[in-house]
Amino acid sequence: MAKNIMIQGTMSNAGKSLLAAGLCRVLRQDGYKVAPFKSQNMALNSFITADGGEMGRAQVVQAEAAGISPDVRMNPILLKPTTDMGSQVIVNGAVQGNMRAMEYYRRKPEFFPAVREAYESLAAEYDVIVIEGAGSPAEINLKRDDIVNMGLAKLVDAPVLLVGDIDRGGVFAQLYGTVALLEPEERARIKGVVVNKFRGDRAILEPGLKQLEALCGVPVAGVMPYLHVDIDDEDSLSDRFARDTAAKLIDIAVAKLPRISNFTDLAPFERYENVSVRYVTAPRDLGAPDLIVLPGTKSTIEDLRWLRQSGLEAAVKRAASEGTPVVGICGGYQMLGRSVSDPEGAEAAAGTVIAGLGLLDMETVFRGEKVQTQTRGVFGAVEGPLAALSGLAYEGYEIHMGRSRELRPALTGRGNVYGTYIHGLFDAPGTAEAALDALCRRKDADPSQLGSFDVHAYREQQYDLLADAVRENLDMALVARILEKAV
Repeated sequence: MAKNIMIQGTMSNAGKSLLAAGLCRVLRQDGYKVAPFKSQNMALNSFITADGGEMGRAQVVQAEAAGISPDVRMNPILLKPTTDMGSQVIVNGAVQGNMRAMEYYRRKPEFFPAVREAYESLAAEYDVIVIEGAGSPAEINLKRDDIVNMGLAKLVDAPVLLVGDIDRGGVFAQLYGTVALLEPEERARIKGVVVNKFRGDRAILEPGLKQLEALCGVPVAGVMPYLHVDIDDEDSLSDRFARDTAAKLIDIAVAKLPRISNFTDLAPFERYENVSVRYVTAPRDLGAPDLIVLPGTKSTIEDLRWLRQSGLEAAVKRAASEGTPVVGICGGYQMLGRSVSDPEGAEAAAGTVIAGLGLLDMETVFRGEKVQTQTRGVFGAVEGPLAALSGLAYEGYEIHMGRSRELRPALTGRGNVYGTYIHGLFDAPGTAEAALDALCRRKDADPSQLGSFDVHAYREQQYDLLADAVRENLDMALVARILEKAV
């Protein structure tokens, strides 16, 4: 049975996912066969595995850091918010339906066996399991039937590192307050605390760290710096949306839909120094981009209404009529057609029909069964501004409830407007480069100014940089003792 260590946090976005990924990378470098695990994840940014299961993107990142293929057992429960009060519930990669929060909490004990079986099967195959918690273990209103923080730690007998976020302030209160709210047997599982996202000289922290150790009764296992590594974010807490990005040589404007999902589809473009990827919410922000993207969304109908009400629909249609290339991905693709309808109430009220932008000659109908599949192939003949993609290999994955009434090649189009159901379409070698090269030539810009880019090598470099930071700033000797249950 595998050794284990669990990363819990004082709050959401304390940095658990990144630290867990870093530990996965370090342990892999040290020769361990390591796998990530998060029993319950809430995120809109998901992924489809090779066998068609859906899981949270954070565990995909951690699996990549560990050098293994993503597996739904690493994230047996995924909650994808559909409204402020409910989520689509996915267990072992398959949709169980939409549930309001109270219904999910009532039914949560039904999902305990799936969590246990997923963990135990991974633990039988790997040397070490790096477990990530969710939110905070001190949410005292949610502790009953907990399967993601201390409840899970008890179930699998996992020691815990507790992470606090100093960048948001009050890190000493975060850490001590969390420890103080735990039951004695829960406190005993915490083997160290970590101050995360620190900017500055650690010496300034030392007096506080010593007092924190005395209060919590455990050592400070590390002070992690605010890292600048380019690794996929878990969900819409991503700081990429807050970037004040000026237009560069190639300017890509992305509609920041309220329920945007799988926004990492645009990550290959963000890594070029002379490409701007701007997330816009109003016509005044659109400017005169070289490419407009309507991204994926968990709620096509509601976000289409928002696009219309915000004025962005009219702005996008005007830009398209003037020749600006427009690409819709998944839900964004559905919006580009003549209409979107939901006769069975799969996403909205049963019988809902809403007009689309009318830029593509197709209609979308939602059905109850979800499409979940990986896909790969070769682009056929792509016409218009992105013709350079013709004949290139692509790979990615599909996650959608809607079916669009037209023959669907990888990238369908009419003039300068394109649509695809494939997430990750620009990840394959050469696809982002070809698209950017075409955009450069449309404006007589020199594509060589963009530079060349190897996505796989870049990702591996970023994971190694993360591992270096973990080794330097985390007490790895303490981590080794924790893994051996010697603390």
